[in-house]
Amino acid sequence: MADPSRSMAAPAVILLSGGLDSATAAAVARSQGFALYAISYDYGQRHRVELEAARRVGESLGVLGHVTVPIDLRAFGSSALTADIGVPKDRSPDAMGEGIPITYVPARNTVFLSLALAYAEVHGAADLFIGVNAVDYSGYPDCRPEFIAAFEQMANLATKASVEGSLRFKIHTPLVELSKADIIRTGTRLGVDYGLPRSCYDPDSSGAACGHCDSCTLRLKGFAEAGLTDPAPYQS
Repeated sequence: MADPSRSMAAPAVILLSGGLDSATAAAVARSQGFALYAISYDYGQRHRVELEAARRVGESLGVLGHVTVPIDLRAFGSSALTADIGVPKDRSPDAMGEGIPITYVPARNTVFLSLALAYAEVHGAADLFIGVNAVDYSGYPDCRPEFIAAFEQMANLATKASVEGSLRFKIHTPLVELSKADIIRTGTRLGVDYGLPRSCYDPDSSGAACGHCDSCTLRLKGFAEAGLTDPAPYQS
């Protein structure tokens, strides 16, 4: 349950996917004194286990509110996360660094940030946090700093609150220049329970991670480089 005293703090919206990065970004926002409102998305993703993980992460961080917005991005397909397309497995770091993978969901972060902006405006929150990363990531164009900067500029042109001058929106990306190992070190220092987030693109019916998709590979590499053991469940 959220601490009532936190309602006196400045509000911020955290995009909470249920994965490792968003959990860490939420912990960073909390450490900076923000009162958090979380938003998650049920967009037809094959790894819907992350939604329950997002709920658990939100509860552990004491968010004041948490909404899950249904958006059926399966209507567009074209991604291994929203269509009947195989998830790439056992790719090398070099392979992951080449091009944009089939797990890219068209315009996903643009859609997600737009809805988070509406949620923030309703709650009078000038600050939005998102766990995008441009170092250990899978080549997604909507994780780059220039995309975030462009969206922030748009946000301050497109909302009643910004036009009337009551809010000046800021998109925070505290993890954007960190390696996965440094993200894990940061979250560990801030008390994140990494047994709660789920990162796998192709988990089994119990939610156990495959250990072979790009997301699992980056996560496991990050824990190894941080000198820690990943507490999340993996398929044998």
